[in-house]
Amino acid sequence: MREQRKIHGLTLERLQDEPKFAEIAPALLEFISGAELIIHNAPFDIGFLNKELERSGLPVLNNYCVSVIDTLKLAKELHPGKKNNLNALCDRYQIDNSHRTLHGALLDTELLAEVYLSMTRGQKSLLDDGSNKQEEEPTMVFADLSRLELRVLPANDDELAQHAQQLADIDKASKGTCMWKQLELLEV
Repeated sequence: MREQRKIHGLTLERLQDEPKFAEIAPALLEFISGAELIIHNAPFDIGFLNKELERSGLPVLNNYCVSVIDTLKLAKELHPGKKNNLNALCDRYQIDNSHRTLHGALLDTELLAEVYLSMTRGQKSLLDDGSNKQEEEPTMVFADLSRLELRVLPANDDELAQHAQQLADIDKASKGTCMWKQLELLEV
């Protein structure tokens, strides 16, 4: 147990009053239904999730999600022979992870989002898979999020400046095809 605390900082005492997986599973599955999941070392996490779903009497994850992108597999393809853990990728893509002292799901998710966007920066749109074939119109799936409390935090001036710089970097790397920059021009 002591080793686990070094990894994620959680203790048995801290977790005793939290809901069990089976209690939150229906809301989680509703939230991810129809989604494409992006997971670092996906087979590892999916194995645990599927085991918990099985224990809860529910079907496995691929019955709910459209697909799963494994960013570890993607990183190994992009950077063969190099370290491709989350810390190494943050270093490689110059993503500040200095506040990451423990393995925590929320922080790791935020960092992985930044890493994924950096690894896929060359794409022309979020839905572009690199092929030019015509595809069917995607099916829209709506989840009832009315029970979720959503806190909206407006960006401060520093965050807005960082966003503008990120868009400028994407626009430069994509040789002027950054759709967000193009949309900004339309709004003016």
